[in-house]
Amino acid sequence: MPLSLTRYYLLDVFTAKPFTGNQLAVFLDADGIEAEQMQAIANELNLAETVFVGKASSERHFPVRIFTPYRELPFAGHPTVGTAHLLAAHGLISKDNISAETPLVLEMGAGPVEITFEGELARFKVTRPAEIAASSLGQASAAEVAGLELSDIHADPVLASCGLPFHLVPLASVDALERLNLDPEAWGTHITPSGVAQAYFFVDQGHTIEARMFSFESGNFIEDPATGSAAAALAGYLGNALKEPSAKSKRYKHSRADRNEWRITQGEAMGRISEIRARASLDDAEDVVVEIAGEAVLMGEGGLYPRYS
Repeated sequence: MPLSLTRYYLLDVFTAKPFTGNQLAVFLDADGIEAEQMQAIANELNLAETVFVGKASSERHFPVRIFTPYRELPFAGHPTVGTAHLLAAHGLISKDNISAETPLVLEMGAGPVEITFEGELARFKVTRPAEIAASSLGQASAAEVAGLELSDIHADPVLASCGLPFHLVPLASVDALERLNLDPEAWGTHITPSGVAQAYFFVDQGHTIEARMFSFESGNFIEDPATGSAAAALAGYLGNALKEPSAKSKRYKHSRADRNEWRITQGEAMGRISEIRARASLDDAEDVVVEIAGEAVLMGEGGLYPRYS
Protein backbone atom coordinates (compact mmCIF):
# COMPACT_ATOMS: atom_id res chain seq x y z
CA MET A 1 0.00 0.00 0.00
CA PRO A 2 1.43 3.45 -0.90
CA LEU A 3 2.46 5.64 1.99
CA SER A 4 0.36 8.70 2.72
CA LEU A 5 1.96 12.03 1.95
CA THR A 6 2.26 15.29 3.82
CA ARG A 7 1.28 17.61 0.99
CA TYR A 8 2.70 21.01 0.15
CA TYR A 9 2.04 23.58 -2.54
CA LEU A 10 4.46 25.64 -4.62
CA LEU A 11 3.79 29.27 -5.54
CA ASP A 12 5.56 32.13 -7.28
CA VAL A 13 4.86 35.27 -5.27
CA PHE A 14 4.88 39.00 -6.09
CA THR A 15 4.22 38.17 -9.71
CA ALA A 16 1.39 37.21 -12.06
CA LYS A 17 3.73 35.35 -14.43
CA PRO A 18 4.88 31.76 -13.79
CA PHE A 19 8.60 31.14 -13.25
CA THR A 20 9.19 34.67 -11.97
CA GLY A 21 8.82 36.30 -8.55
CA ASN A 22 9.84 34.54 -5.34
CA GLN A 23 9.28 30.83 -4.82
CA LEU A 24 7.37 29.59 -1.80
CA ALA A 25 6.32 26.24 -0.37
CA VAL A 26 3.26 26.07 1.89
CA PHE A 27 2.06 23.16 4.05
CA LEU A 28 -1.63 23.71 4.79
CA ASP A 29 -2.00 20.97 7.43
CA ALA A 30 1.06 21.41 9.64
CA ASP A 31 -0.43 20.38 12.98
CA GLY A 32 1.76 17.70 14.54
CA ILE A 33 4.98 18.78 12.82
CA GLU A 34 7.52 19.91 15.42
CA ALA A 35 9.68 23.01 14.92
CA GLU A 36 12.83 20.92 14.46
CA GLN A 37 11.09 18.95 11.74
CA MET A 38 9.83 22.14 10.08
CA GLN A 39 13.40 23.41 9.93
CA ALA A 40 14.62 20.15 8.41
CA ILE A 41 11.86 20.23 5.79
CA ALA A 42 12.64 23.84 4.86
CA ASN A 43 16.29 22.89 4.45
CA GLU A 44 15.31 19.90 2.33
CA LEU A 45 13.11 21.98 0.00
CA ASN A 46 15.79 24.72 -0.06
CA LEU A 47 13.48 27.55 -1.13
CA ALA A 48 13.75 31.09 0.19
CA GLU A 49 10.97 30.34 2.68
CA THR A 50 8.65 27.49 3.59
CA VAL A 51 5.38 28.13 5.43
CA PHE A 52 3.60 25.80 7.84
CA VAL A 53 -0.09 26.60 8.42
CA GLY A 54 -2.00 25.10 11.35
CA LYS A 55 -5.72 24.59 11.69
CA ALA A 56 -7.76 27.77 11.98
CA SER A 57 -7.85 28.96 15.60
CA SER A 58 -11.09 30.81 14.83
CA GLU A 59 -12.88 32.02 11.73
CA ARG A 60 -10.34 33.50 9.27
CA HIS A 61 -7.49 33.15 11.84
CA PHE A 62 -4.63 30.75 11.02
CA PRO A 63 -1.41 30.08 12.95
CA VAL A 64 1.63 30.30 10.68
CA ARG A 65 5.33 29.54 11.05
CA ILE A 66 7.94 30.60 8.48
CA PHE A 67 11.34 28.98 7.93
CA THR A 68 14.26 29.68 5.63
CA PRO A 69 16.61 26.74 4.99
CA TYR A 70 18.64 28.00 7.97
CA ARG A 71 16.32 29.59 10.55
CA GLU A 72 12.79 30.53 11.59
CA LEU A 73 11.54 34.04 10.80
CA PRO A 74 9.07 35.98 12.95
CA PHE A 75 7.63 37.71 9.88
CA ALA A 76 8.17 37.78 6.12
CA GLY A 77 6.31 39.43 3.28
CA HIS A 78 6.19 36.97 0.41
CA PRO A 79 5.06 34.09 2.68
CA THR A 80 2.24 36.34 3.91
CA VAL A 81 1.04 37.19 0.39
CA GLY A 82 1.52 33.67 -0.96
CA THR A 83 -0.26 31.97 1.95
CA ALA A 84 -3.23 34.33 1.64
CA HIS A 85 -3.61 33.54 -2.06
CA LEU A 86 -3.32 29.80 -1.40
CA LEU A 87 -5.92 29.80 1.39
CA ALA A 88 -8.34 31.55 -0.98
CA ALA A 89 -7.53 29.21 -3.88
CA HIS A 90 -8.31 26.17 -1.70
CA GLY A 91 -11.56 27.61 -0.39
CA LEU A 92 -10.33 27.79 3.20
CA ILE A 93 -11.40 31.42 3.12
CA SER A 94 -13.72 33.31 0.81
CA LYS A 95 -12.48 36.58 -0.66
CA ASP A 96 -16.09 37.78 -0.62
CA ASN A 97 -16.11 37.53 3.17
CA ILE A 98 -12.77 39.31 3.65
CA SER A 99 -12.81 43.05 4.31
CA ALA A 100 -11.08 45.66 6.45
CA GLU A 101 -13.61 44.88 9.19
CA THR A 102 -13.29 41.08 8.79
CA PRO A 103 -9.75 40.46 7.52
CA LEU A 104 -7.87 37.23 7.10
CA VAL A 105 -5.44 37.03 10.05
CA LEU A 106 -2.17 35.09 9.94
CA GLU A 107 -0.81 34.62 13.45
CA MET A 108 2.99 34.92 13.16
CA GLY A 109 5.86 35.12 15.59
CA ALA A 110 5.97 38.90 15.22
CA GLY A 111 2.23 39.16 15.89
CA PRO A 112 -1.06 38.85 13.98
CA VAL A 113 -0.98 40.12 10.38
CA GLU A 114 -4.26 41.29 8.81
CA ILE A 115 -4.82 40.68 5.10
CA THR A 116 -7.44 41.88 2.64
CA PHE A 117 -7.87 41.43 -1.12
CA GLU A 118 -8.09 44.03 -3.89
CA GLY A 119 -8.79 42.23 -7.14
CA GLU A 120 -5.74 40.05 -7.76
CA LEU A 121 -3.75 41.65 -4.96
CA ALA A 122 -3.43 40.34 -1.42
CA ARG A 123 -2.67 43.30 0.85
CA PHE A 124 -1.43 43.20 4.42
CA LYS A 125 -0.95 45.88 7.00
CA VAL A 126 2.34 45.71 8.86
CA THR A 127 1.69 45.29 12.57
CA ARG A 128 4.68 47.30 13.76
CA PRO A 129 5.65 50.87 12.94
CA ALA A 130 9.01 51.08 11.23
CA GLU A 131 11.90 51.28 13.66
CA ILE A 132 14.66 53.47 12.21
CA ALA A 133 18.20 53.52 13.56
CA ALA A 134 21.73 54.27 12.45
CA SER A 135 23.29 51.59 10.28
CA SER A 136 26.76 50.22 10.96
CA LEU A 137 27.46 51.32 7.38
CA GLY A 138 28.51 54.77 6.25
CA GLN A 139 28.78 55.77 2.60
CA ALA A 140 32.43 54.73 2.33
CA SER A 141 31.97 51.35 4.03
CA ALA A 142 28.77 50.72 2.02
CA ALA A 143 30.75 51.28 -1.18
CA GLU A 144 33.39 48.84 0.08
CA VAL A 145 30.78 46.17 0.88
CA ALA A 146 28.97 46.70 -2.44
CA GLY A 147 32.11 46.71 -4.57
CA LEU A 148 31.17 50.15 -5.92
CA GLU A 149 32.61 53.66 -6.08
CA LEU A 150 31.84 56.13 -3.30
CA SER A 151 29.88 58.24 -5.83
CA ASP A 152 27.54 55.26 -6.40
CA ILE A 153 26.23 55.51 -2.82
CA HIS A 154 23.51 58.18 -2.78
CA ALA A 155 23.48 58.81 0.99
CA ASP A 156 24.29 57.20 4.33
CA PRO A 157 22.50 53.86 4.83
CA VAL A 158 20.05 53.41 7.70
CA LEU A 159 18.80 50.42 9.65
CA ALA A 160 15.04 49.88 9.38
CA SER A 161 12.67 47.19 10.57
CA CYS A 162 8.96 46.39 10.52
CA GLY A 163 9.57 43.05 12.22
CA LEU A 164 12.76 42.01 10.40
CA PRO A 165 15.68 44.48 10.20
CA PHE A 166 17.58 45.50 7.07
CA HIS A 167 20.42 47.82 6.20
CA LEU A 168 18.83 50.15 3.60
CA VAL A 169 21.49 51.32 1.15
CA PRO A 170 20.39 54.06 -1.32
CA LEU A 171 22.27 53.94 -4.62
CA ALA A 172 22.71 56.74 -7.11
CA SER A 173 21.68 54.86 -10.26
CA VAL A 174 20.23 51.68 -11.72
CA ASP A 175 23.64 51.11 -13.30
CA ALA A 176 25.17 50.97 -9.81
CA LEU A 177 22.48 48.49 -8.74
CA GLU A 178 23.39 46.26 -11.68
CA ARG A 179 27.13 46.50 -10.89
CA LEU A 180 26.84 45.26 -7.30
CA ASN A 181 29.74 42.95 -6.52
CA LEU A 182 29.58 42.18 -2.79
CA ASP A 183 32.80 41.72 -0.87
CA PRO A 184 32.52 39.02 1.84
CA GLU A 185 35.48 40.36 3.83
CA ALA A 186 34.03 43.88 3.89
CA TRP A 187 30.62 42.45 4.83
CA GLY A 188 32.21 40.62 7.74
CA THR A 189 33.94 43.80 8.88
CA HIS A 190 31.11 46.31 8.51
CA ILE A 191 27.81 44.37 8.63
CA THR A 192 28.24 41.13 10.58
CA PRO A 193 29.03 42.88 13.90
CA SER A 194 25.67 44.69 13.70
CA GLY A 195 23.82 41.40 14.07
CA VAL A 196 21.68 42.26 11.01
CA ALA A 197 22.61 39.97 8.12
CA GLN A 198 20.37 41.53 5.42
CA ALA A 199 21.10 44.49 3.15
CA TYR A 200 18.57 46.09 0.79
CA PHE A 201 20.14 48.13 -2.01
CA PHE A 202 17.67 50.42 -3.76
CA VAL A 203 17.36 53.19 -6.34
CA ASP A 204 14.54 55.64 -5.61
CA GLN A 205 12.97 56.95 -8.82
CA GLY A 206 9.94 58.62 -7.27
CA HIS A 207 6.91 56.36 -7.32
CA THR A 208 9.01 53.47 -8.64
CA ILE A 209 11.94 51.83 -6.88
CA GLU A 210 14.37 49.20 -8.12
CA ALA A 211 15.97 47.04 -5.46
CA ARG A 212 18.13 44.02 -4.68
CA MET A 213 18.32 42.20 -1.34
CA PHE A 214 21.22 40.11 -0.10
CA SER A 215 21.78 38.08 3.05
CA PHE A 216 24.84 36.20 4.22
CA GLU A 217 24.10 32.64 5.29
CA SER A 218 26.62 29.87 6.07
CA GLY A 219 29.46 31.75 4.40
CA ASN A 220 27.58 32.52 1.16
CA PHE A 221 25.73 35.51 -0.26
CA ILE A 222 22.10 34.77 -1.06
CA GLU A 223 20.09 37.10 -3.28
CA ASP A 224 16.32 37.20 -2.86
CA PRO A 225 14.05 37.88 -5.87
CA ALA A 226 11.30 39.56 -3.79
CA THR A 227 11.45 40.64 -0.16
CA GLY A 228 8.21 41.99 1.28
CA SER A 229 9.68 42.57 4.74
CA ALA A 230 12.46 44.70 3.24
CA ALA A 231 9.94 46.62 1.14
CA ALA A 232 7.92 47.25 4.30
CA ALA A 233 10.98 48.56 6.13
CA LEU A 234 11.82 50.83 3.18
CA ALA A 235 8.24 52.13 2.89
CA GLY A 236 8.20 52.80 6.61
CA TYR A 237 11.44 54.74 6.34
CA LEU A 238 10.35 56.77 3.32
CA GLY A 239 6.91 57.24 4.85
CA ASN A 240 8.39 59.09 7.81
CA ALA A 241 8.54 62.12 5.50
CA LEU A 242 4.73 62.24 5.80
CA LYS A 243 5.06 63.10 9.49
CA GLU A 244 7.37 66.06 8.90
CA PRO A 245 6.97 67.06 5.27
CA SER A 246 9.10 70.17 5.68
CA ALA A 247 11.97 68.35 7.36
CA LYS A 248 15.08 67.42 5.45
CA SER A 249 16.63 64.17 6.52
CA LYS A 250 20.35 64.46 7.08
CA ARG A 251 20.75 60.89 5.92
CA TYR A 252 18.42 60.85 2.94
CA LYS A 253 16.82 63.77 1.10
CA HIS A 254 13.36 62.88 -0.22
CA SER A 255 12.65 64.37 -3.62
CA ARG A 256 8.89 64.49 -2.93
CA ALA A 257 7.73 64.50 0.67
CA ASP A 258 4.06 63.92 -0.16
CA ARG A 259 4.45 60.63 -2.03
CA ASN A 260 3.21 57.54 -0.24
CA GLU A 261 2.87 54.70 -2.79
CA TRP A 262 5.59 52.83 -4.60
CA ARG A 263 6.01 50.00 -7.10
CA ILE A 264 9.16 48.14 -6.13
CA THR A 265 10.76 45.85 -8.71
CA GLN A 266 13.26 43.24 -7.59
CA GLY A 267 14.80 40.04 -8.91
CA GLU A 268 15.64 41.21 -12.44
CA ALA A 269 19.33 40.30 -12.06
CA MET A 270 18.24 36.75 -11.17
CA GLY A 271 15.85 36.34 -14.08
CA ARG A 272 12.91 36.28 -11.63
CA ILE A 273 11.55 39.80 -11.79
CA SER A 274 8.93 40.65 -9.20
CA GLU A 275 6.71 43.59 -8.31
CA ILE A 276 5.86 44.63 -4.77
CA ARG A 277 3.27 47.31 -4.07
CA ALA A 278 4.11 49.39 -0.99
CA ARG A 279 2.04 52.08 0.69
CA ALA A 280 2.67 54.39 3.65
CA SER A 281 0.01 56.55 5.28
CA LEU A 282 -0.67 58.31 8.57
CA ASP A 283 -3.26 57.00 11.02
CA ASP A 284 -5.31 59.11 13.44
CA ALA A 285 -2.43 59.08 15.94
CA GLU A 286 -0.05 60.44 13.25
CA ASP A 287 1.84 57.15 13.16
CA VAL A 288 3.10 55.81 9.84
CA VAL A 289 1.14 52.75 8.69
CA VAL A 290 2.79 50.49 6.10
CA GLU A 291 0.94 48.17 3.72
CA ILE A 292 2.39 45.66 1.26
CA ALA A 293 0.48 44.01 -1.59
CA GLY A 294 1.19 41.55 -4.37
CA GLU A 295 -0.05 38.82 -6.67
CA ALA A 296 0.85 35.13 -6.66
CA VAL A 297 0.73 32.17 -9.04
CA LEU A 298 0.01 28.62 -7.86
CA MET A 299 2.67 26.51 -9.63
CA GLY A 300 2.24 22.96 -8.40
CA GLU A 301 2.16 20.60 -5.47
CA GLY A 302 4.10 17.74 -3.96
CA GLY A 303 4.29 15.51 -0.94
CA LEU A 304 6.74 14.26 1.68
CA TYR A 305 6.54 10.85 3.29
CA PRO A 306 5.80 11.48 6.99
CA ARG A 307 9.03 10.05 8.40
CA TYR A 308 9.26 12.58 11.22
CA SER A 309 10.01 10.29 14.17
